[in-house]
Amino acid sequence: MDLSEFLLETQTEVRAQMSDGSPFAEMVFSEVVMQHMAEIGMTFEPVVCHFTGKFGNAVLRLSGYAMSDEADQLDLFVSLYDGVDELTPVPDADTKMAVEQCIRFLSLCAEGKMAPKLDPSDEVLSLVLTIQEIYNGLEQVRVYVLTDKVAKAKSFKTREIAGKSVRLEVMDIERLYRHWSEGKPRDELVVDFIKVSGSPLPCVYVPGEPNEYDYALTAIPGEALRFVYEKFGSRLLEANVRSFLSVKGKGVNAGIQNTLRTNPGHFMAYNNGIVLVADEVRYEKTDDGAMGIAWMKGMQIVNGGQTTASLYFAKKKFPETDLSRVRVPAKIIVMRENDPAREEALVSDISRFANSQNAVRQSDLSANKPFHVEVEKLSLTVYCPDGIGRWFYERAAGSYNTLLSREGTTPAKLKVLKEAIPPSRKITKTDLAKYINAWDRKPDLVSLGSQKNFDRFMASLSGDEGADVPMLGVAEYKAMIAKTRIFKDTQKLVRPMFQAFQANVTAYVVSVLADRLGDKIDLDRIWARQGVSQELLAQIAIWAREVNDVIHRTAGGRMVSEWAKKPECRDAVLGATYSAPAENIPEVR
Repeated sequence: MDLSEFLLETQTEVRAQMSDGSPFAEMVFSEVVMQHMAEIGMTFEPVVCHFTGKFGNAVLRLSGYAMSDEADQLDLFVSLYDGVDELTPVPDADTKMAVEQCIRFLSLCAEGKMAPKLDPSDEVLSLVLTIQEIYNGLEQVRVYVLTDKVAKAKSFKTREIAGKSVRLEVMDIERLYRHWSEGKPRDELVVDFIKVSGSPLPCVYVPGEPNEYDYALTAIPGEALRFVYEKFGSRLLEANVRSFLSVKGKGVNAGIQNTLRTNPGHFMAYNNGIVLVADEVRYEKTDDGAMGIAWMKGMQIVNGGQTTASLYFAKKKFPETDLSRVRVPAKIIVMRENDPAREEALVSDISRFANSQNAVRQSDLSANKPFHVEVEKLSLTVYCPDGIGRWFYERAAGSYNTLLSREGTTPAKLKVLKEAIPPSRKITKTDLAKYINAWDRKPDLVSLGSQKNFDRFMASLSGDEGADVPMLGVAEYKAMIAKTRIFKDTQKLVRPMFQAFQANVTAYVVSVLADRLGDKIDLDRIWARQGVSQELLAQIAIWAREVNDVIHRTAGGRMVSEWAKKPECRDAVLGATYSAPAENIPEVR
């Protein structure tokens, strides 16, 4: 699939998720791109938040945000979506204008000038108040422009906003395609150590397993590692941890920063070092004739994310920190595996065994659990009622794209394949966990975000993380797909109804539906029709408004996306009184 075809594929995905006649295609596009960025580790769990307004003569815009768990890192997103079906350039002037509109919003929040201008019922108010409260303590702030066009400039000069350095980046359709086509987001992570450090890094090269990996041992200058983190941010850590753990308190990160400031020459002696995987390494001779690492592509930290980020934040917070005396021991594993699925499994194993204290993405390490293997088998053998179409369970990340590339070898074959298994019928591991937990009256867990919800879902399965799963048969699989359809159709309905927090409302209204009508819903009928009736959708729309009111009323001024994560919120919503269900819903037995 080339870039033009990928653009059409993306537009098809956006349109498939929209309600008929919905004017909020930009909102759907923003969610698709932000979720992709979260999955590859470029940002945190995103929240769609559509806002446009004026402050004096200044236009303000926001499409979404993402915040670290410690509330010390903030990403804001603004979308430039035009629904184009052909590759179309977007002028830098347009992306710069979008950046300015988002920066004005950020600046007014930070200065406390935004909140007084908003109506108390405005859904964006809780976010504005949160930014106002946490801004002084933020360690990292980024603004992303999202666009379905092709931008010439993918980043702009860092700006100083209310005392904080704000990084400005563009995620256009071309950059999104590079991530997709490579099947892994590491393709942009290229480091020339001769430019960064002045010479190749002396190393010990050790041949590894044929056709699997080689590895090298080296010591990376602290300033070089700090520079690489400044350039690529959390993308370096995607196979390891999503975000830098807070240095507040007396934890390991505080200890790292203390050593950097008071005893940098002993850092290498005190620190365990980092473990990297890379797709390609180029070796050159150092000045003394030894072997050295000159260039690395696809650099990814699977252990040592805390060390790496600590270097960056220590220098940023305490500019007098002397990183010139710091060396960080590093083991570099150079991937040789040509099979993407086998490579993913190997990287997952490396990350799992290299980590003893850092959190690893559970969804990446669970692909081979019996539950997921069984669901995948069922997805390959159970056809939709038309006898042609199937749902696709993406047990291993990127396997849907691999299927299209492997079997769609001609335009005609690709067309037939996409008609049988369209992107709208692809389910990832984290998707399925979300659909099942929402139906099981656990909307608070769903609101935690994809990875944390997945962790809870796996823990809920019997045995060792699903090693002893309940029997899954064709009937159970069809019921899963019916619940999937309910969630997806509800999501499509809810998106244009509310300005923000649509994901929370979707999870909660599905839980209310399951709580009030779950035992009476004919899931077989939904499977047979591969969709939900208009009568049931009408009932869901009524309850969605009521659920949204309950969530906001019980939040008590707290940010809705955070309140929705609390068991107290779940109890309040499920315990509330709602209008009686209609009597003409065909799915209700």
